[in-house]
Amino acid sequence: MEVEATPEQKQAETHLARSIKFLQRGIAASETHYIYRALRTAFSLRKRLQPDVIAEIATAYNSNGNSQSIKNCLNVIFESLQQSPTESTPASVTCEPEVCLFLGLLSALYLLDNGHIESGANLTEVLVEAISTAQRRTLDPISSRVFFYYARFFEVANCLADARPKMLSALQAATLAGMKETKAMLLTLLLRNYLHYKLYDQAERLTAKSSFPADAPNNLLARHLYYLGHIEAIQLNYSQAQTHLLEATRKAPSNAATAGFQQTVHKIYVIVELLMGNIPDRSLFRVPTLKKPLQPYLELTQAVRVGDLAKFQDVVGKYQDRFLKDNVLALIQRLRHNVIKAGIRSISVAYSRISLRDICLKLHLDSEEDAEYIVAKAIRDGVIDATIDHENGFVQSADVHNVYETSDPQYAFDRRIAFCLGLYNDSVKSMRYPDSNHRKELASTMEVLRRERELAHELENDDFDGDSDVDAMDEGL
Repeated sequence: MEVEATPEQKQAETHLARSIKFLQRGIAASETHYIYRALRTAFSLRKRLQPDVIAEIATAYNSNGNSQSIKNCLNVIFESLQQSPTESTPASVTCEPEVCLFLGLLSALYLLDNGHIESGANLTEVLVEAISTAQRRTLDPISSRVFFYYARFFEVANCLADARPKMLSALQAATLAGMKETKAMLLTLLLRNYLHYKLYDQAERLTAKSSFPADAPNNLLARHLYYLGHIEAIQLNYSQAQTHLLEATRKAPSNAATAGFQQTVHKIYVIVELLMGNIPDRSLFRVPTLKKPLQPYLELTQAVRVGDLAKFQDVVGKYQDRFLKDNVLALIQRLRHNVIKAGIRSISVAYSRISLRDICLKLHLDSEEDAEYIVAKAIRDGVIDATIDHENGFVQSADVHNVYETSDPQYAFDRRIAFCLGLYNDSVKSMRYPDSNHRKELASTMEVLRRERELAHELENDDFDGDSDVDAMDEGL
């Protein structure tokens, strides 16, 4: 006895059938915007889909005319959902690769939401194999999402390294096939994979030998820029890391859905700013979505700005677990030298002459020799303008000069001008202009208008001549 479907199941089945119609329309017209529309509709039904609904739709496409890879995918879908094909539904429709991957993607979402990690990993492996056998333009949006959940299942199972070989081979295939969104997704997932295992050198080589697609979606671009910024920060390239992280915050939309991403990016961004010797603006820590997550980083910034080494160590010890969870403790430990430099700079401004013993006490250093070495390095790096009297054991600060007599304002203006020019160039590149085909259409339109005017003029002359003939005939009569 068949159980009657509930209204929610009927509604979900209707929306799923509509999504498949969008897929078929996109396949027929070779237009990807229909594929994106189907994906948006499907993800809105994520929490309402049931395995029997997916199995019933998949049964209609379980035809003998399908290729072997499609048959394997459909069989694995039924096995993962623990369903069997419905015998009452005739299987007479050939299943396209896009439809098969779409049904497999829905099944993977259901398995992930219900905690069936092993079944989901097996299913996504079969879907990845099907992608390698059928590579075409309309498959690009779906395959990128399949690879995302393929990596996600392996990450949840804590065996993310096992997914790396297939993603590397798929990246090469996607590059050769011109599947730009899949390539962008795979590059982002591989960077995440390398960062998870702290393989920073391999991640740097990957970015050096590959190019990220310029027309990739903003969500992928923002994540890719974040991973690049994290890698550059680890590799001591702080200026490039700052640029990538700042672009990532601008590319990602500012709403409740992306609050977690904004928080993660700004945590790295604050540390990079401190490592560069800059102090982040206080307004950054007052943003409602960032205020609570960035509270430890605010206290860290205050300790670095004042140059209080004891306070800095207290903050690191207090929030060490959180810094470890955020994967930024290694970067924060580099700030100790910045704290000491900030303390020396404030001491140099406050005192024209101060003994090394007092510097040791104020900075909480171990010995006067350490204070002497640190002050000497600060003088060599240009942090302070002073001299050390080694015999008497004190530091003599030079007279304070007017900052406008130095080249610092010029450097500040150069940075601002470079930023404005870069923003202008990016804006020009992002503009889209119509092709030159409209000129041909304009020329043909002008030709049609000219012919219509000539025809109207001829008709007008013909009417005038006809009236004259009629008048002459009347006069003859």
